Amino acid sequence: MNEKAAHVVELDVRPHLRKKLEPFQLIMDAVKGLGKDDLFVLHATFKPTPLFGVLKLKGFAGKAEQISADHWVSTFVNKKNKHWLNAPSIEEEATVLEEPAEPALSSDTEEAKTVVLDNRGLEPPKPMIRTLAALERCRSGDEVHIHNDRVPMFLIEELHSLGYAYAVEEQPDGSAKVKIQKT
Repeated sequence: MNEKAAHVVELDVRPHLRKKLEPFQLIMDAVKGLGKDDLFVLHATFKPTPLFGVLKLKGFAGKAEQISADHWVSTFVNKKNKHWLNAPSIEEEATVLEEPAEPALSSDTEEAKTVVLDNRGLEPPKPMIRTLAALERCRSGDEVHIHNDRVPMFLIEELHSLGYAYAVEEQPDGSAKVKIQKT
């Protein structure tokens, strides 16, 4: 890596995660300010697998390393600098979940599929992680229907930036159902 050209942007979201706060907007704000030759280093309490998929769509490659039981360091670079990571491709990492995944959708039929996720009772950022991972596995035209404890504002922002169509139905108990269509 050409360290003289690279600027390192480091963000530690472990305090947010330990307080059960959603750090996604902090992460996206940091990513927005990155230059083509910058490195983004993220410290989290878990491997932020779906973030790899989100950042891949934004032109980044990355790798993750577990430092301790609750400390993961993920490094992201512009895809043109992927060789800086000295790691195999992260293509497969973007679809791995920390918890059991919904079955992969079959591509041998033209019929659109619907994945239903009940995210109620999960601590942030798990609902967002599950939802983005499900979308990653879907084909264009498929839908993901989620039921969350509340309106997932950070997910809504990300869906908007990714160009996915979605509809939110707030429920009488304060929870929210969201229907998302993969484009």
